[in-house]
Amino acid sequence: MQQLNVIGLEAQGAKALADKLNELLANYQVFYMNVRGFHWNVRGERFFELHVKFEETYNDLLLKVDEVAERILTLGQRPRHAYSAYLEQSSITEAKDVHDGRECVEHILQSYKAVIQLQREILAEAAELGDEGTSALMSDYISQQEKTAWMLTSYLG
Repeated sequence: MQQLNVIGLEAQGAKALADKLNELLANYQVFYMNVRGFHWNVRGERFFELHVKFEETYNDLLLKVDEVAERILTLGQRPRHAYSAYLEQSSITEAKDVHDGRECVEHILQSYKAVIQLQREILAEAAELGDEGTSALMSDYISQQEKTAWMLTSYLG
């Protein structure tokens, strides 16, 4: 007989899904810190609009960090919480000393591409497991971020 976790999902599948969510958490943490740095350090003629946009972006990322960590806990697992672990697991790398607005936006677009791809993988695994909670979360993130990526691409021309 299958062993189920506290929310009625197959325990091994939930653990595997939580591992993938921890990978997403790592990417979000590095993404968040990069955008925070862009907010602080952006320079140039578009400073005012980008400074505000970057603040909006990092606030959204911070919310997602918390939601992903809480989803991992809901699945009966523990979210990683060491920045060294995030750097090891994230496919998004640290952006160091970036202050050109266009370059900042390009970094953000590449980061969205990485998290959207990972979220699609998580969405497929969650659907296979019958995990509606994770599926709904990933679906919401993907649709929102696809629109944001389109807008940022349009901004770049």
